[in-house]
Amino acid sequence: MSVRAKKHLGQHFLKEPSIAQRIAQAADYTLAPNCLEIGPGMGVLTQFILQEKTNTYVIEIDSESVEYLQAHYLELSQRIIAADFLKTDIQKHVPGPFVLQGNFPYNISSQILFRALEYKTIIPQIVGMFQKEVAERVCAPHGNKTYGILSVLIQAYYRCEYLFTVNE
Repeated sequence: MSVRAKKHLGQHFLKEPSIAQRIAQAADYTLAPNCLEIGPGMGVLTQFILQEKTNTYVIEIDSESVEYLQAHYLELSQRIIAADFLKTDIQKHVPGPFVLQGNFPYNISSQILFRALEYKTIIPQIVGMFQKEVAERVCAPHGNKTYGILSVLIQAYYRCEYLFTVNE
């Protein structure tokens, strides 16, 4: 069984394990007891997060991906949240602070960051793969032409670092 990417969900599956491993290793799991991965798809990043000392939760809107995760990641069975991150009260599903991770869907990555700000007191760190332009905008310094409201708000609560570029 495999899952096909759905354009209407902005899905762009991470397929390269070495990139997923770099993303997982970039997080500091000592900052919170839990990790929430948004949009795990078929679990390419998930498999590396599960190797860390953290309670891993995943939130997935795509029912086909949820089915795949339930079949292939039995250890997550009680921590798979079949819902939309943008519309879900995460505190009802994840007990306490969490690191937020994911290969964020291109078409809603800014919305995800704005939503994450609503939980800034329980999200000490956000690590993920973003479209290059979004990552540059988030990390842009004051005075840069891409510096804007997203830069201002994220940088008010988080230290931003552009880690690496993924070439297709």
